[in-house]
Amino acid sequence: MSESGGTFDLVILGAGSGGYAAALRAAELDMSVALIEKDKLGGTCLHQGCIPTKALLHAAEVADSAKEGEKFGVKSSFEGIDVPAVHKYKDKVVGGLHKGLSGLIKARGITVVEGEGKLTGPDEVTVGGTAYKGRNILLATGSKPKTLGLDIDGEKVITSEQALKMDRVPESAVVLGGGVIGVEFASVYRSFGSEVTIVEALPHLVPVEEESSSKLLERAFRKRGIKYELGTPFESVKTTDSGVSVTLQGGKTLEAEVLLVAIGRGPVSEGLGYEEQGIPMERGFVQVDENLHTGVGNVYAVGDLIPTLQLAHVGFAEGIFVAERIAGLNPPAIDYDGVPRITYCEPEVASVGITSATAEERGYDIVVTDYNLGGNGRSQILQTQGAVKVIAEKDGPVLGVHMVGSRVGELIAEGQLIYNWEALPAEVAQLIHPHPTQSEALGEAHLALAGKPLHVHD
Repeated sequence: MSESGGTFDLVILGAGSGGYAAALRAAELDMSVALIEKDKLGGTCLHQGCIPTKALLHAAEVADSAKEGEKFGVKSSFEGIDVPAVHKYKDKVVGGLHKGLSGLIKARGITVVEGEGKLTGPDEVTVGGTAYKGRNILLATGSKPKTLGLDIDGEKVITSEQALKMDRVPESAVVLGGGVIGVEFASVYRSFGSEVTIVEALPHLVPVEEESSSKLLERAFRKRGIKYELGTPFESVKTTDSGVSVTLQGGKTLEAEVLLVAIGRGPVSEGLGYEEQGIPMERGFVQVDENLHTGVGNVYAVGDLIPTLQLAHVGFAEGIFVAERIAGLNPPAIDYDGVPRITYCEPEVASVGITSATAEERGYDIVVTDYNLGGNGRSQILQTQGAVKVIAEKDGPVLGVHMVGSRVGELIAEGQLIYNWEALPAEVAQLIHPHPTQSEALGEAHLALAGKPLHVHD
């Protein structure tokens, strides 16, 4: 017989982005909440994902600035990477945010339960022999790196988790996977001085993005000296005295100090009691309806555990949605096309809405404009290249915004408003963008779509 840990309005299994967002919003709505976590509050995003990787990427940007100071008239020298100091900086950022989040959770009166939980009933999660009853249950156990069944030794064959803790900069690296995780780490390694080759089975890097964005990134990576093998599946890896020997389909081999396996993340769902309780599953993912309900009791699921976009801000939105739905607020269903997406390599890739290929598949008659950042004053000051591409329905609203360039991730919030408010290009063209800023590139693209281009060649 399990001990009783009490009854709550909401019991949440997992305190990552989706879980803690649901906890904070539910507590704000006067619900009693138990938040169960086997590791640290904040989950993958805070401790092994978004925050530490972006800290590394900023350190990489600083390294590039040190190396390139002369072209801006600044005398500087690059003497290498002090890896312990980089980790100290990264860990300080993570630690500060973790402390702040812990304070928020405590201030909202949320009961935090440390330990590994298991779903033991449609209204119950058990942790170490103690059962926590929930009028509602939220599954938010997140994801872990996929490995292709390879032996991850943590030294020569690694995932992103080991890459965040490496005590050295590898002289050379093969990155298996040209998606978000792969290109971000490739970008860091190159800035830190590594020789890097990306292996991607599909025809382009960041293959879910607009094809023109992928091609711009490939061009930029080529200029940076980042090599890539596209449309070539990985076959096998052998460890050697000096590192790894990676064999590709067709027989080509690549030698490097490390192989970073960055082929995406899979759901953490095994052994947690989901299937035993009748939770619908497919390929390890929990299946939900548009209300994020599993179809079992009052059990919901969010974040990387379900087959939606694996992004922290999606987890936040889903967690808030579930809390508000439980509270009877009837929030609108999430439009996943309207979620902004950013890859934080150098240059950055950012998008919201749909690609031109998807628009055509859905039967839209579209018009498209590409604005080259070569015509944008702020981009020239920053010495970045890229473009802003806007896709709109003919005589209709904007369907997608796609950007490549340094720091363009900071522009995508405006793109999100344009897409989600179903703005017409002519309406956006009326907005005055400050000069000189990169945001002008968005304005210029919409001016062109509205038939009155300014700094655009016919």
